Amino acid sequence: MKKDIHPKYGEAKVTCACGETFESGSTKKELRVEICSKCHPFFTGKQKFVDTSGRVDKFKKKYGM
Repeated sequence: MKKDIHPKYGEAKVTCACGETFESGSTKKELRVEICSKCHPFFTGKQKFVDTSGRVDKFKKKYGM
């Protein structure tokens, strides 16, 4: 590897939209994310539907659900 071309890697504070904060490694000092392991449906077991302009209702109506 060449010297003095890589960014400095260090501790970073990660903040989620749900309010959870934790430390991780990154080239940036602070990161903001929309979803984390505390609020992701895969880890929580709760499924969230994000309905954009009635797409979920349209799908349910189309397939008789």
